[in-house]
Amino acid sequence: MEKAIVYTSTNCPHCKQVKSYLTEQGIEFEERNIETNDAYAQEVWDMGVRAVPLTLIGDARISGMNKTQFAKVLNK
Repeated sequence: MEKAIVYTSTNCPHCKQVKSYLTEQGIEFEERNIETNDAYAQEVWDMGVRAVPLTLIGDARISGMNKTQFAKVLNK
């Protein structure tokens, strides 16, 4: 399984949920906080996304804390 990338912001409750969920599932991830790094914010903006959390796993892009979407991607 590829390492996931999770775009977050500092006080985002849904971001915390995504990180907890991935940790519980044993999925390694790299956190990219858009508030502490302008380049990460630009990456999200360039993808046409205007909100976090945004999780990238391979070619999949999951917006928000969506267990159904995570299950589909993680069970491929």
